[in-house]
Amino acid sequence: WAHNSHLGDARATERSDRSEWNVGQLVRERHGDDALLVGFTTYTGTVTAASDWDGPHERKRVRPGLPESYEALFHRLQIPDFLLLPGMDPELAEALQEPRLERAIGVIYRPETERHSHYFRARLADQFDAVIHMDETSALEPLDVESERMYSETPETYPSGV
Repeated sequence: WAHNSHLGDARATERSDRSEWNVGQLVRERHGDDALLVGFTTYTGTVTAASDWDGPHERKRVRPGLPESYEALFHRLQIPDFLLLPGMDPELAEALQEPRLERAIGVIYRPETERHSHYFRARLADQFDAVIHMDETSALEPLDVESERMYSETPETYPSGV
């Protein structure tokens, strides 16, 4: 498992215009149709993410998808959760060929700069074999809050490590 921006085929995104590639593209090139690239989208909800690399995780509210995004397009269908298989439906695949904005939320989420820092243009039907849309998501909760608290503090044995 990895984030959409890592696992969707980069050749179907604006990143390929900058000669960028990712794991999804490499897997597709190496394994062809034996690989299954699955993406996830959401319109709104909450997410557990940091504001900066190595920063503490926070529960953040996800802004509604931008009007010209895939997330907003799927929201307008008024179906809360669904699975798309573009390769199984030529009409659907054609409809998802139009480059649109796609949101990428990962370890970092900065709602205040969302358009610039979390959106890119993509052709969803070429990027993924399957897309799971959940109109509203809920942030993950840490399983072991106590050990998380312990590791965020300086160890008693610092700096010797004993």
